[in-house]
Amino acid sequence: MLMTQTMRWFGPADPVPLAGIRQAGATEVVTALHEIPNGAVWPQAVIAARRAMIAEAGLGWTVVESLPVHDDIKVRGPRWDALIAAYRQSLIHLAAEGIRVVTYNFMPLLDWTRTDLAYAMPDGARALRFEWEAVAVYDLHILQRPGAAGDYPLAMIAAAAARFAAMDAPARATLEATILAGLPGAEESFTSAGFRDAIRGYDGIDAAQLRANHVAFLQAVCPLADELGIRLVVHPDDPPFPIFGLPRIVSTEADLTALFAAVPNVSNGLCFCTGSLGARADNDLPGMVRRFGARIGFLHLRSVDREGGDVAFHEAGHLAGDADMPAVMAAVHAVSRTEGRSITMRPDHGHQMLDDLNRRTNPGYSLIGRLRGLAELRGLELGVARSGRDLPSCGTGTSVQPVHAE
Repeated sequence: MLMTQTMRWFGPADPVPLAGIRQAGATEVVTALHEIPNGAVWPQAVIAARRAMIAEAGLGWTVVESLPVHDDIKVRGPRWDALIAAYRQSLIHLAAEGIRVVTYNFMPLLDWTRTDLAYAMPDGARALRFEWEAVAVYDLHILQRPGAAGDYPLAMIAAAAARFAAMDAPARATLEATILAGLPGAEESFTSAGFRDAIRGYDGIDAAQLRANHVAFLQAVCPLADELGIRLVVHPDDPPFPIFGLPRIVSTEADLTALFAAVPNVSNGLCFCTGSLGARADNDLPGMVRRFGARIGFLHLRSVDREGGDVAFHEAGHLAGDADMPAVMAAVHAVSRTEGRSITMRPDHGHQMLDDLNRRTNPGYSLIGRLRGLAELRGLELGVARSGRDLPSCGTGTSVQPVHAE
């Protein structure tokens, strides 16, 4: 059974039109009501109107990405009860409109972090990039977070100081804006002063406490999701390392194993992101697909090039980089075949390339790069499916081993 092919769409303000997504070959979009503040109820009438807009373009909508979890839930603050009630009500409204998968994350404050939104690739395309030294420049010299120096090795502290001193004001402003950009369509944004204040809201919240708060959230919403037939899928941390003194708890196979053991409800699921998890060399992506297959309700397929171990990474082509995408695809196909279900996927991120280099685009979400990724992944999946067998691992790197029909 082949995957359901989708693209992410950020709503009516997205520079990529629904017609373009349909022409790329997707049959559905994954989207959210980004105009609604975190913590507020999503009205059913607004969900229905957005669904009708998507249907009019000839596309379906069964996966929400994302229904944000308010930070007061993540820290278990005084508004916890009211925010949980609002989240539950939104789930009721979504289920009534045919939504079957709801994505969320449990990352403190920032959905994802990059340090360069237009990293030049050898072919002239542009990619997203994350670099620890640039994070240190921002953290130590722009954000000036108390205690930040304790999170970096001495050599990096020295290099960050020299780099900051060599940067002019526009370069410093660009780095600041890039790190605080978050996801396109994000419901919240920060200044550095506001971000520093928000970090203080996590004082006393270590990884163990954040895990406990995550479990409490799921225990409060999963029984309802079970009844509604909704699968809640957690997106892994991006990047999958502690950052800005904030803990990360959905970064490794051990993290996920513990989460599913703590909350075994059928609705407690996983958005398997090969890019986020693949930024760690110790995550075995094909093996994790096999072991967590029953929990996977949504797939983000992309690959990263890990530069010098954990020094930096950038977005590679969908069939390049360090992810063994043929082996991942073979594992996904085996899960789909065994369980008799189509797993929704999207080509995650994509290079800014060709005509999109001269257009306004959301970072990582221009059309042509994702169209290329979807086409590559579609071809790879068909090769796996029609081979009549699962592909063995072909190792990492840029080469794709051929698939021969039996």
